Amino acid sequence: MNYDEADALNEAIRAIGIRHRALAVSALAPFGIHPGHKLLLLELETFGPCTQAQLAASSGYEPPTITLSVRQLEAAGLVVRRPSSTDARATIVELTDAGRALLPKLKAAWRTVAERTVAGLRSISPEQLTAALEDLAASLRAGDAGEADVPRYVSRTKRD
Repeated sequence: MNYDEADALNEAIRAIGIRHRALAVSALAPFGIHPGHKLLLLELETFGPCTQAQLAASSGYEPPTITLSVRQLEAAGLVVRRPSSTDARATIVELTDAGRALLPKLKAAWRTVAERTVAGLRSISPEQLTAALEDLAASLRAGDAGEADVPRYVSRTKRD
């Protein structure tokens, strides 16, 4: 790949990221949350109550970011925090009834973001695009950056 091809590829990926984030922010703003909050709420729905450290590991966010986000979600009434009964240093986070009630609306908004994202596709199906992006994410994880440096956003698996 020559420089011009590399530059075009890198700029396209950057532009997609910027535009997709703007769509996501706009779609989630009516609920008082942002895309990072969405990820945490869905993690809690999938895995149930967990520690902030587990949320950090599963989301790829740094612990200080998790702490701030959990405080924001708690202030919004979407999660509660409580001390762990087994580890005095750990804080357990879980969804509130309001957090659980928000999830169907959040998922509908997220579907709208995805639909708007792929609405103009002509040369590839949404399924093919998803497969290509998953391949791209996997190749980046396997690259020189090292596994520990790359968040695991693409496919989530049940925690141990």
